[in-house]
Amino acid sequence: MSTLHSWFSIPRGSHFSLANIPFGIISTASSKIPRVAVAIGDHALDLQVFAANNGFSGLSTIQPHQAVFSQPTLNAFAALGRPVHSVVRKYIQSVFAEDTPYPEVLRTNSSLQKQAIYPLREVQTHLPFKIGDYTDFYAGLNHAYNVGVLFRGPANALQANYKHLPVGYHGRASSVVVSGTPIRRPNGQILENPAAEKKFPSFSPCRKLDIELELGAFVCKANEIGQPVSISEAEESLFGVVLMNDWSARDIQAWEYVPLGPFNAKNFGTTISAWVVLAEALEPFLAKGLENDTELLPYLREKRTENVYDIRLQVDLKTKSGRSTTLSKTSSRNLLWSFPQMLAHHSITGCPMQVGDLLGSGTISGLEPSERGSLLEQNENGKASIKLADGEERKFLEDGDEITITGVCGSDERALVGFGECVGRIEPALKL
Repeated sequence: MSTLHSWFSIPRGSHFSLANIPFGIISTASSKIPRVAVAIGDHALDLQVFAANNGFSGLSTIQPHQAVFSQPTLNAFAALGRPVHSVVRKYIQSVFAEDTPYPEVLRTNSSLQKQAIYPLREVQTHLPFKIGDYTDFYAGLNHAYNVGVLFRGPANALQANYKHLPVGYHGRASSVVVSGTPIRRPNGQILENPAAEKKFPSFSPCRKLDIELELGAFVCKANEIGQPVSISEAEESLFGVVLMNDWSARDIQAWEYVPLGPFNAKNFGTTISAWVVLAEALEPFLAKGLENDTELLPYLREKRTENVYDIRLQVDLKTKSGRSTTLSKTSSRNLLWSFPQMLAHHSITGCPMQVGDLLGSGTISGLEPSERGSLLEQNENGKASIKLADGEERKFLEDGDEITITGVCGSDERALVGFGECVGRIEPALKL
C-alpha cells in the first residue's frame, strides 16, 4: 500500500492513519448525545457536525443520507451498503489528504476544525452498534486443538464436525460492552470435585476467570427469513471488524456446558474495541488462513484462497501494581474459517441476519505457548503458573487485573491500519 500523506498531524505509528478511517460513536463534554465519528490520528472527526456544516458538499452520493451521522449507533450508516461506506471513507481520506481537492471543506476552514475535531482523550466512546444478536464461533483451529487435548487427549482433540463447518453458539448481545467498561466477576454453580461419585455443586464467585482473544465482525445487510446468504454474497454483507475479548468463567462452564454448551459462563461480558475498521480498509491485508484438509460442501467454498486478515494481535495484563506483562502475541491468520464462511453457514438454514448482528471468530492462538489466546491454554487448565513482570504469578484473572488487546496491520508506520485498544478491568463479584 502506498503511503497516504495528510496536511493534518497524524503521529507516526498511529493505528488510525489516513489508510484506515475507522468508524465509531462518540459523545463530548459539549454534547453528550452519542453520534457518528471517524478516528484520524489521535483525534476524532465528528461527522454530525461535519455534515451539518457542508462537510460533504463534495460528495453528492451521501447528501440525501446525512441524517445517519446524527444517529447514536452505526446501524443506519451500515445499512446503506458497502459501496456507500467505500465512497464516504475515500472522500474523508481525500479531505485530509496533503493534496486535497477540497481544501475549503476542512483544511482552510479553521472554524469547522474547531467545531468538529476533538482529541481522542476528550471524547467518550460508545458501543458502535445496536446489536440484535451475537454469535460466537470457534474458528481458531490451534485453540480448539489445545483445549481438546486438555479435556479429551490428542486423539480426540477435535470433534468430527470441526473441519466440516464453522462451529458456533448463540451468545448474549445485551452484555456486549465497549472497551473501557469494567467487567464484574460472575457468581455461579461450580463443581468442586468432578471425580466425586456424588456430584453436588457449590455456589461462589468464579475462580477461573479467563480471556479469549478474538475478532468480531458486524453484519450490514439483512436477509429475509428462509433466504440464506450465499458464500458469494457474504462478503458484501459484512461492514467491518473489531477486537473482541469474550470473557469466560471456566469453572462455571465446566459444570454447565453438558449437553447444550456455554451459557452463564459466557453471558456476563464480552468486550469489543470502540472503532470499527471497515472491511475495505482491511482488504490489502487479506492472507491465507490455516489449511483445511477436508473437502468442504459447496455452500462453504470460497473463490479466493486469501480469506482471513493478517492482523498482529497482542494481549497484555496489568495488575494493581501498574506493571504490565505481555501474555500473548499472535496473528489472525490462525483461523480455519473466514467471516464470510461463518455468515454463509449461519444463514444456510434461512436464519434471518440483521444489520448490527455481531459474529465472533472464537479464540485465536498460534502454535507456540507465547501465541496462545487464552489463559486456559497457557496454564494447561490451572496446572502451571504464568510469571508476570512485577514478580506476581497468575493462573486465572484476579480482581483488579486489566486486560488490553491490541491489533494492527501493515509495516509502514505512516500507513498502519489498527483497532486501538480493547480494554477491560475485573471488578469483584457481588456478595450474594
